[in-house]
Amino acid sequence: MPGRPSRRSLLAVTAAVPAAGALSACSGGKGRTARTKGGSTRITFWSALRGSQEVVDAFNKTHDRVQVEFQQIPSGAMGGYAKLSNAARAGNAPDVATIEYPQVPGFAIDGVARDLTPLLTDRLRAKLLPQALGLTTFEKRVFTVPLDVEPMVLHYRTDLFDQYGLQVPRTWDEFAEAARTVRDKSRDRRRLALFPTDGFTQFAAWAWQAGAQWFDTRDGAWNVSLADRPTSEVAAYWQRLVDDDLVFANASESRQHDSQLGEGLVLARLSGAWDAGAQMNARPGQKKQWAIAPLPQWDPDHPVVGTHGGSTFAVTKDSRNPEAAMEFIEWQVSHPDALRARLSSGTSSQYPAVPGLVSVGRAAFDRSYYAGQDIYRLFQEQADTIRDGWVWGPRMTATQRVMQDGFARAGGGQGSIVDAVHAAQDGTMPDLKALGLSTTEHST
Repeated sequence: MPGRPSRRSLLAVTAAVPAAGALSACSGGKGRTARTKGGSTRITFWSALRGSQEVVDAFNKTHDRVQVEFQQIPSGAMGGYAKLSNAARAGNAPDVATIEYPQVPGFAIDGVARDLTPLLTDRLRAKLLPQALGLTTFEKRVFTVPLDVEPMVLHYRTDLFDQYGLQVPRTWDEFAEAARTVRDKSRDRRRLALFPTDGFTQFAAWAWQAGAQWFDTRDGAWNVSLADRPTSEVAAYWQRLVDDDLVFANASESRQHDSQLGEGLVLARLSGAWDAGAQMNARPGQKKQWAIAPLPQWDPDHPVVGTHGGSTFAVTKDSRNPEAAMEFIEWQVSHPDALRARLSSGTSSQYPAVPGLVSVGRAAFDRSYYAGQDIYRLFQEQADTIRDGWVWGPRMTATQRVMQDGFARAGGGQGSIVDAVHAAQDGTMPDLKALGLSTTEHST
């Protein structure tokens, strides 16, 4: 049932983001002092992304007016986001920082990420995949610029699919049938796939695909519906697979799952396009045993997908050089030389948020691991089907923690996946209200 709106309206970014309405006065207000050296403007860049140093080196070699100083930081989950937040509180945030999609609203509301709308050129806007830009846009205001966008796909072992006489499932019903076949033929040894008990972002992508809308900002409020009907149906679907022992249920980031993959106990993985390169680097001995296919659909006549993974770039409130920062960001996300530099580090298979760079990624990717399959063509087709309109919430880290705690209990036979979804909604609301945001709550 709908909840009562709290006292503060809209995103709170209108009140909480310092200087959001005064970006054009980029030399005014508080923040780091503009630094120049040899006639060039110096900006700072923090990122945990592999290949960032190579990108910065390539930029600095080809640009005289702007020069970038790079600092490698831990990933967000390993302390990178805390470091960025602490620096912002001290007024020492870098000019440019990497933020993953689910954390963009939170950093906007906290006043770390600037409103980039006045700085985003029509040239760059036209190059970006609209669904990717939509994920960083709130109330028609853009807060970060996408680097990559990762449609969820099905990775599968071709040799084991042949062994069990399986066809690539086109629908989720066919996926369940394939899972039953694997269980019946292999008994306790193999399973088709894993329900990841640490897989909040995977589960979000499945709900997204099914038509869920966990958050929206209609009518001047954060409307929260984590337990909406599509999400509940997805949760019930996976619960049936777990209850019938058709899938493993354990953490994906674990030695147990590494062993499951390494020993060929899992026949398929459901994850973002980026995982193709991760698989290739992690398990070179399984070369030519894997292929990639579209994600199973609820309605194959109207295919849609959600995303799993992807990063964006913010200009922080402390930057005294936002135009220079945006010049670097635009080059980094849209210039072929930037992608070539990133790929030179060994990074592979990220799907660029600028589709015009797909040919660069395709040319650099070694197809032999996937037996010659043109995976970039598949990624491009799937990216075009990303369902538009998804909105991440203001405090996704807290939401993720509660939901994954529930998944872990469900994996151990205590509670259910549906219970985890409801608990996540209950656990999310206090954080939003503590921010003073206007909120409404809906559930099935």
